[in-house]
Amino acid sequence: MSVLTSPRGKVEVVHCRRTESQDVYCIKSLIRKFTCKLFGKLNIIYLLEKANLAVTLCNDKEEIMAQATFLDYPNWNVAKQDDWVSVFRELDSDIPCTPLNTLFMHLFVAVDEYSVGCCKEILRTVYKAVPELHFIFLIVPSYMSLGSTLITVFDQVGNIPCLTYEEDFAVHMCHRHSHYPQLHVRKARVEDHDDLMPIFMRYDTILKETYGEYFLAELIEAQDEENHAVVCEVEGTAVGFMSVCSRVNMQLLHECFDLGPFHGLCFPHPDDVLESPQDLSVRRSQDAELRSSSQGSQKIVEELQEPVSPDTMENIQGNIAREAASEEALTAVHSGNVSEPEDIEKLSDISTGYAQYHHVSSRSLASLILPEEPVHFRPIYRGASAAFCIQLFCIDEKYEARSLDFMNFVFSLFSDKNFCVISLPHLTPEFFLIQNFVKMVPFNTCTLEQDLYVFHRAGLLKSIDIRFATLLDTPGVENLVSTLMLNKSILEDLDHYNKARKDPDGTPLQAFVAEVAEQIVGIAVIRNEMDIEYIRSHYNIEDFIYFSHHQREEHGHMHHFAFNPIFRHYTKFFLKEILRLGFKSCLYYRVYPKSREGKIAVFQFQNPYAHSLTSALHYLVPVRPRRQIVYPLEKLGINAPSKAVSKDPEERKV
Repeated sequence: MSVLTSPRGKVEVVHCRRTESQDVYCIKSLIRKFTCKLFGKLNIIYLLEKANLAVTLCNDKEEIMAQATFLDYPNWNVAKQDDWVSVFRELDSDIPCTPLNTLFMHLFVAVDEYSVGCCKEILRTVYKAVPELHFIFLIVPSYMSLGSTLITVFDQVGNIPCLTYEEDFAVHMCHRHSHYPQLHVRKARVEDHDDLMPIFMRYDTILKETYGEYFLAELIEAQDEENHAVVCEVEGTAVGFMSVCSRVNMQLLHECFDLGPFHGLCFPHPDDVLESPQDLSVRRSQDAELRSSSQGSQKIVEELQEPVSPDTMENIQGNIAREAASEEALTAVHSGNVSEPEDIEKLSDISTGYAQYHHVSSRSLASLILPEEPVHFRPIYRGASAAFCIQLFCIDEKYEARSLDFMNFVFSLFSDKNFCVISLPHLTPEFFLIQNFVKMVPFNTCTLEQDLYVFHRAGLLKSIDIRFATLLDTPGVENLVSTLMLNKSILEDLDHYNKARKDPDGTPLQAFVAEVAEQIVGIAVIRNEMDIEYIRSHYNIEDFIYFSHHQREEHGHMHHFAFNPIFRHYTKFFLKEILRLGFKSCLYYRVYPKSREGKIAVFQFQNPYAHSLTSALHYLVPVRPRRQIVYPLEKLGINAPSKAVSKDPEERKV
């Protein structure tokens, strides 16, 4: 919560939250004639429905004090939704705006008496909620002034013409550093002890009780080539601390966790043993049987291969040549803020870090249903360790959203390491830093009562570009999906897109790729949702959207989504760009049920309309099915409901 003071001395305690549909009436009451001249005449419900981020500021009585709405493309029709970047780079090439770090303000309203304070509080909240955001643009007619409120936070950077009629519009920009700046990170000094101890004591007192009152000062003094302590500071005051160590017990990690997707956190070595020849031959024979048994299904099963070595998936950053992990998709799970005291000793020995990876993008639903034979063979990695560990981490709650600012600095301390790992007790609540890490999967023989999280150096790259796929991207996509069970299905759909922009039955098709350092690191394939009437009649999608504000062509069906796990924390951005570039507002993904009671049905093999499970599934919301009326179709005759709403789409296609 924050406190706002009006020019007349009145005080209001305020807090920000996401805008809700019931706020519309109050938002309209705050709109003035000046607001309409500045932003145009707006349909508030439609604007909120399409917004990327909408923030409402309320007082302690839950009365709305202000509201702002942000989208990822400009207003006033000064640039196309899918091609605004080139327009703004021509305006000022010194502003490094990209779809990742930029939003546009489409509406701002506030109670007049507190408008300046409300505006600054909302912007601070937005920059805190979106760590990658650096620029917020405001576009208004060139003949309009911003007024006494917005002019305090926005600076004009130029004019651009309108696309539809002859009129210039002024472009104003608000920069992050004025509201919620990036943190300055440096090596820790003993003098930081007094600033940091209150933060540690706020979370836990066990460290002090176990290691003494001055354990932090002793840890800072003990720095050497293998152990470093760093702090982040604001206005000369330390507000966060991180202790890192290059000693990692790789043998213990290899025994407890499946580190195959990251080549065992080691550098490649000629003597690495990555797969048992016997297991490989068994899997090949099993795959052959599966392919021959699925007569009516797509031929989408191929032999499982070991993850590609990091040297074939490297991403360039500094002197690090392209190195990456296997393309298996990963999902972040539990996390925490301060490691337990007993963990600190283990961390220095075992290089804490664990990431759960599961074949979400890489495996179909079938791979989750089919029972798999236990694999006793474990790869042997003979290369040097490529990881360092975080031993201790803590940061003031007010600056927690900037936790990732530590990572650039700590990687610079270990120029010969590519992975950062951290281990946490199983029930540790999630915190901001860990959301960018990947959780590894433990073996069933694992005895450690901790989870391991991994972050790759290349994950710090901000040069990720989402665009439509081209024919030249095919080799890169083949390399990306080479270890996936459904790689043939993905490549076939990509080929259909490159040849005709539609699938064999004529449904419009779109394919997107994610590119980093001239390397393909992600692929997504969507189709227009042709069965929206069935979805609307069988699922409660109107619990989440105002259906009337979405055009038919704005509904898309996600068929494939594969993303290099190193860049898993950009998954939400990938989805956002798919919506923007594809002119979509809703994406659907159907999870197929079992076909017969008591039998395991593998729809990915038996059903030709099934498709790969997406690694972005956790960013989608589950929608409850509607209870259906059982119609006596024969008795109703011509009065029976349309097959578009009564019959399953797949049954209509058979």
